Order: sequence, then structure tokens, then C-alpha cells
Amino acid sequence: MSNPNNRDVVPNPDGGWDVVKPGSSRASTHHNTQAEAIDRGREIVGNAGGGELRIHGRDGRIRDSDTIPPGNDPYPPKDRK
Repeated sequence: MSNPNNRDVVPNPDGGWDVVKPGSSRASTHHNTQAEAIDRGREIVGNAGGGELRIHGRDGRIRDSDTIPPGNDPYPPKDRK
């Protein structure tokens, strides 16, 4: 089963790059460059609790992946003792 926080950086047929959640028909965000999309994808996945960011090439095939740790939670749970 796939982590619900995973995202893919994919080329948009009309130009630019999209960050999409696997199985979703709409992009989370759209960017002019792949580098911008990768940076935003890392931010989205980190804020959602960590997961995988898969980076696709212009041909649509996965060319790289990155495991993103959870982001800094401004309200972390208190330690229970």
C-alpha cells in the first residue's frame, strides 16, 4: 500500500511541471521549471508527515526518487511519562 503523503513531479502536457498525488486527476501545484516543482514537492511531503517524492523525466519515466522526512511540527505531541 502506498503512503498517502507521496507525490510525483511530472511534466505537464501544456508545458511546465506539476506536483501530483498518485491517483489524483488534478495537480497539487504547477511550476515553470522542474527544480521549482521538486522544491515545492519536498515541502508538501515534509509538511504532510514525510514520504516519497518521485521525480519523472520529460519521457514520463521515473528518473529519481527522494525520501522526505517529516517536517518541523509547530505543535509536537507532549512526552508522556
